Amino acid sequence: MDLKLLQRDVASICDVTEDCITLWEKNHSVPQIRYFPRIIKFLGYCPIEFNEANLSGRLKAYRWRNGFSNKRLGEVLNVDGSTILAWKNETSIPKKEHLMKLEALLKGGI
Repeated sequence: MDLKLLQRDVASICDVTEDCITLWEKNHSVPQIRYFPRIIKFLGYCPIEFNEANLSGRLKAYRWRNGFSNKRLGEVLNVDGSTILAWKNETSIPKKEHLMKLEALLKGGI
């Protein structure tokens, strides 16, 4: 991708500082999840691959594509952020009521 953009241009697009872009480029820092929707839009694709064959993978993909932390997604689903983490890590499975909300969210219904 050769768009001839300056770091300040990319920083403006991603709503971060130029220093942040420099750190990302040099692999001294990793973008926080909240910046990924802008990064994905800028790139035109998602730079992270997810195995969306299971709920855990679909949950991870949704979070990254929408910039949701575990805490924020938990607020949307009325559960604690640690519960989202447990679902994501497959150390717990959602109760039926949460699974229905989660499925609706993942399909774009919430």
